[in-house]
Amino acid sequence: MSFRFENLDVWKEAREFVKEIYKVSADFPKEELYCLTDQLRRAVISIVLNIAEGSDRKSDIDFRRFLRTSIGSLEEVVACLYLALDLRYIDKEKFDKIYEQSNKLAAMINAFIKAISSSSKR
Repeated sequence: MSFRFENLDVWKEAREFVKEIYKVSADFPKEELYCLTDQLRRAVISIVLNIAEGSDRKSDIDFRRFLRTSIGSLEEVVACLYLALDLRYIDKEKFDKIYEQSNKLAAMINAFIKAISSSSKR
């Protein structure tokens, strides 16, 4: 048996994004463990979990709501990354790389929302 979300490219991409965020946040100062590190990791995990949870909803309207929530979590990740940059926990090059990945993932989620919206209107 497989779950619907396991076949979604957007979910797979989100999983890769989680790995990247965990790698970069592993180098944050230990005093940030229960603050910025924790917040960043919870936000990135929320992206993956909302895609998965929404995928089994009985309506596309519900699924879209979960996908929009995952975009909100992605925006939270980006805000945390700005703070990490400001605090010099990451350099500009690392920030730019992850920012680019963030934009790619946001575009994938938005395209998926649009595809679901289009298919439910037919």
